[in-house]
Amino acid sequence: MEFSAFFTLVVMLLAAALFISERVRPDLVALIVLVFLGVGGVVTPQEAFAGFSGSAVMTILGISILSEALRQTGVTRWLGARMHRLGAGSEKRLILTTLLISAGLSLLMNNIAVVGVLLPAVLGLARRSRTSPSRLMMPLAYGTALGGMATLLTTANLIVSNALKDAGYQPFGLLDFFPIGAPMVAIGAVYMVTFGMRLMPRYMREDETLPQQLHEKLSHLYGLARRLYEIEVLAACPLVGQTLREARWLQRTGLRILTVRPQGRINLPPFAGMRIHAGDVLVVQGSLQRERLEELGLRFLRALPDLSPIAESGLSLAEIIVAPHGGLIGRTLQETRFNETYQLQVLGIWREGAPLLDDLGTIRIREGDTLLVQGSAERLHLLRRNPDWIVLEEDPDAPLKPERFGLSLGITALTLGMAAFNILPVSLAVFGGAVLLLLTGCLDMQEAYRVIEWKAIFLIAGMWPLSTAMRTSGLVNYLLQPLIGEMTHIPAWLVALVLILLALFLTQIMSGQVAALVLAPVALTLASHLNLDARALGMAVALGCSLSFPTPFGHPVNVLVMTSGGYTFRDYFRVGMPLTLLVIVFILLGLHLFWGI
Repeated sequence: MEFSAFFTLVVMLLAAALFISERVRPDLVALIVLVFLGVGGVVTPQEAFAGFSGSAVMTILGISILSEALRQTGVTRWLGARMHRLGAGSEKRLILTTLLISAGLSLLMNNIAVVGVLLPAVLGLARRSRTSPSRLMMPLAYGTALGGMATLLTTANLIVSNALKDAGYQPFGLLDFFPIGAPMVAIGAVYMVTFGMRLMPRYMREDETLPQQLHEKLSHLYGLARRLYEIEVLAACPLVGQTLREARWLQRTGLRILTVRPQGRINLPPFAGMRIHAGDVLVVQGSLQRERLEELGLRFLRALPDLSPIAESGLSLAEIIVAPHGGLIGRTLQETRFNETYQLQVLGIWREGAPLLDDLGTIRIREGDTLLVQGSAERLHLLRRNPDWIVLEEDPDAPLKPERFGLSLGITALTLGMAAFNILPVSLAVFGGAVLLLLTGCLDMQEAYRVIEWKAIFLIAGMWPLSTAMRTSGLVNYLLQPLIGEMTHIPAWLVALVLILLALFLTQIMSGQVAALVLAPVALTLASHLNLDARALGMAVALGCSLSFPTPFGHPVNVLVMTSGGYTFRDYFRVGMPLTLLVIVFILLGLHLFWGI
């Protein structure tokens, strides 16, 4: 073995030991690998740093921006709410829903793009259902890998198919992977909701406030549920046609409007210029007098048990404290024109251990008062910069730019469509979509810098030169040559198994795409020497390159969910290795049934 190959092997074993011991951060281990290989002269400086401009890294950069834009415009909140409806009832259903949706999307989309779209939605789903993110992040990542096994559109599958074509064989068709890949999704789903559930960790993140807990706590604390009602505007109401400001709604009714459903449709936040129409359903809070309602042509519908209509309208609740020595102490909310200035509605004032709920506009603010306010997440976000107020709690999933919901959704659909139909390379399509989202104001540059998944970028870019070194130093050939020589007299299914295991091993080190590039020629050579079906062995290699489950390095999506789930190297191995062995058994069974091996 030449020195460069030996040095690469030593670095690879050292990195594996550090990853398993967990004494050093994974991203730092990756940077150590990069430096060692560069200083050792195994790779050139250009090759050492090539990972930072690699397609996977650029895709993750774009996806980080795209995901945050979808979160801030409310798309992921909307998607998470629908996933919650499908999975509500048990943790098992949540896991199954997450896995099947990610697998379904990965049939048509790049795996990184699928996780980028679903990651914030699944985090919101975890908060909404009071489930630890560590219970849903692995099903999300594994679902994309399993779904990718059922379609030609996965990168490794395309590489093997092109290798067949270049060698004069018939390439794979779009549905050739489906007969084996589709059962893999079902098998993976059954595993994850049975044994996988027992093996997955349960890491609770105490730094996050659950939106439902926040609403319930504040509703109970201020006693709002006892004063929360739905009323309907009748045709005889004299206020019909007027704006809320013109009608002097609060003065005439004594009720604060929390949300409005025009003609009973979707909940909308109220604003001073909103016109009152017959058939509008209003969610109001305050002291309700039915006689007064009848005089004004308003009909009582029902009392509400909680503040869920606020969440449905896209508004947020938050508690804010009057800052000591602030300029608002001693003045009333009317004098400060609080509603108009901050575009927030005060629902209650907490003072001396009890809530004040009536005549809030005339109460003089004291030092230490806490106000319960309702408004858009963007307005609350801006309030944090005001020295007169201290924001205590707010909904982490509330959209900051709900008015750009349709715009961000349209740009994302265009981006993913161009990638799915190969109009543009995935990395270029995603990065272009990210730039469009920034140009249209769905996200600003400062927020983009903040949300980029730097840990994933350093981890992938740092391990990139190891893949290069294994190929250029001859280490891969040195490891494979003895195995190829020993396979001349073994059954076809055992040849396929060896190729799958080699693909599994190389995928953890150099990603599935590079492993496919290395092993596709090996599979074709073996098929020629052993007189076996080249397409069947190619299928074995392609499916083996999707076995990214046992380590976080098998695919970038594993790295993307690593931080959100709080996972360690051991977590992936404990949950992913049994799934890997199970899938290998069924791959061999599928190769026998559909490809005659």
